[in-house]
Amino acid sequence: MSFSDSGSSSNGGDYKDFRQITRERLLCEMLRPERNGSSKLTWKVLVMDKFTVKIMSSACKMSEITQEGISLVEVITKHRQPMTSMEAIYFIQPTQENVTTFLSDMTGKSPLYKRAFVFFSSPVSRSLVNLIKKDMRAMKRIGGLKEMNLEYISMDIQGFITNNENALEELFSDEENHQNADDCLNVVAKRIATVLASLKEYPLVRYRSAKALDATTMTTYRELIPTKLAASVWNILARYKQTIEDFPQTETCELLILDRSIDQIAPLIHEWTYDAMCHDLLNMEGNKYTHEVPSKTGDKLEKKEVLLDEQDPIWVELRDVHIADASERLHEKMTNFVSKNKAAQLKHSSKDFGDLSSKDLQKMVHALPQYSEQMDKLSLHVEIARTINKTIMEQGLRDLGQLEQDLVFGDAGRKDVIKFLSTNHIINHESKLRLMMIVAGIYPKKFEGEKGRKMIELAKLTGDDIIAVNNMRLLGPVQTESKKSTTGSFPLKFDVLKKKRAARIDRVGETQTWQLSRFYPIVEELVEKLSKGHLPKQEFPCMNEPKPTFYSGSQSPSSSPVLPHSRRTPTWARRHLSDDGYFSDSVLGRASSGLKRKGQRIFVFIVGGATRSELRVCHKLTEKLDREVILGSSSFLDPQTFLTKMKRLNEEEEISLDDIII
Repeated sequence: MSFSDSGSSSNGGDYKDFRQITRERLLCEMLRPERNGSSKLTWKVLVMDKFTVKIMSSACKMSEITQEGISLVEVITKHRQPMTSMEAIYFIQPTQENVTTFLSDMTGKSPLYKRAFVFFSSPVSRSLVNLIKKDMRAMKRIGGLKEMNLEYISMDIQGFITNNENALEELFSDEENHQNADDCLNVVAKRIATVLASLKEYPLVRYRSAKALDATTMTTYRELIPTKLAASVWNILARYKQTIEDFPQTETCELLILDRSIDQIAPLIHEWTYDAMCHDLLNMEGNKYTHEVPSKTGDKLEKKEVLLDEQDPIWVELRDVHIADASERLHEKMTNFVSKNKAAQLKHSSKDFGDLSSKDLQKMVHALPQYSEQMDKLSLHVEIARTINKTIMEQGLRDLGQLEQDLVFGDAGRKDVIKFLSTNHIINHESKLRLMMIVAGIYPKKFEGEKGRKMIELAKLTGDDIIAVNNMRLLGPVQTESKKSTTGSFPLKFDVLKKKRAARIDRVGETQTWQLSRFYPIVEELVEKLSKGHLPKQEFPCMNEPKPTFYSGSQSPSSSPVLPHSRRTPTWARRHLSDDGYFSDSVLGRASSGLKRKGQRIFVFIVGGATRSELRVCHKLTEKLDREVILGSSSFLDPQTFLTKMKRLNEEEEISLDDIII
């Protein structure tokens, strides 16, 4: 499939979701050989670097890669055995190191492969192109060179990252190293542009503008991050219009560029959806969860790794719902599964195997494969939900969650925090730190003088903890006080603004089905305003002014407000169950029946890290607005990762309360 035939733009062609387009480009455009009408596979070697391995594995299964004729996958930086009778496909970043290694592979007395097809993940510099052209021995063995413009990692059907894990530290640190920050933004911009190139989308680029307290206040580098990133993306897209075949020449979608300072609270607050709780309370590595299962012999437990992703229909259905709702649904699923599945019925019956009739045995045999697979899935999620609920009880997270949300919505203050810390002795140290950082993000003035000292003492914060709390100022408005004391002391002072910096108001027309579900990320409000054309241009200017018909053309007929839930367990949660124990109208079931065409896509990019709650919002708004909302970020943050990063924003020696001047 050629790039021009991918039909990926939301303005034309059959509608395909974000991850599907990514997968098809990798499998069909890059790996599928030209067979001249023949169905016979020609086996090849696939050579990638460490980053392109992540790109490939995030979108494609190994079985899919093998089906396209790949017999072996290699990493370019590792020693490889010669396979002179085979052709190779290189999918690599256009770096000096990669190109030099590739040329070495294809030259000399014994080249590694008979012929090579090279696909670069992003545009290649002229100097590297010339380096390849000069090597005539390698040129004889090159079957083709192509820029794929695909340099991002698909994290979800509506989420991607640019794999800039240290962007928060590089961009928001107090250190005056603008060159490192500029380099980081340039890489991020290049990778965002490859997302738009893959989907053949030319966006209307919006970004959060810098704000100053007054005309005499100097704008800081941190405030200019979205502006600089938007300008870099815009410059790359301008080149794409000239160089990529069939790239749109007019706006087809919207892109909103933000940074982590848009919402300081989202990475810290305890979110109560199944997905967020899994990544917060379980020791997960990305989407990988490790748990213990009985061994085949049954005499001991062994560790098993599973992926919680779109291949698991239960995960897809439950990831964005409240943990209490998820627990209820899982109980309902398990009960229904046992009552409807023949193998499960017979296993749980009192009959001995010898008492079963031949008809019963036949039913059991037919049901066993389905029983085993689905029982494993259900048991896994029942175990996960049980572990989460146990942790909630043991750590007193319900009371903590109530206080967090009351703080965010202005219903609690410093006195409530002090009372909570004085009377609650089961919450762990990390939760206390997160609570202090939430207070610092919303009420920075509360940390001045003796008020701040008392809260810090009650929370028993360490020196590193205090640094993390103090660094919340780096994600806030301009600070008018001096950054540091020349004596080396640690002044815990925030900006002079008296207004609450991150507080929210309850959303009109929406009621909560479950307790502790009031919180919403700021991104939700911004995307809704953007979709309606109501986002203030002064605060969120455009790089390119849209035509008068743009917003009217992007509106969806289904953009009506969400109806409030009228019952504790709403009617939409009461789904019809099929005989196998799955919901017959589950998310995965609806998706498999074919996606309908949606309105123009909305891309939101948060440099500095995005959260699971913000990804959940994109799932929700896609249905509500009837427009695919795609979230991108430099990385995804769980609360523990965010705490670590906030401690490292300014590397200083460990300090204690005695070192603090308040």
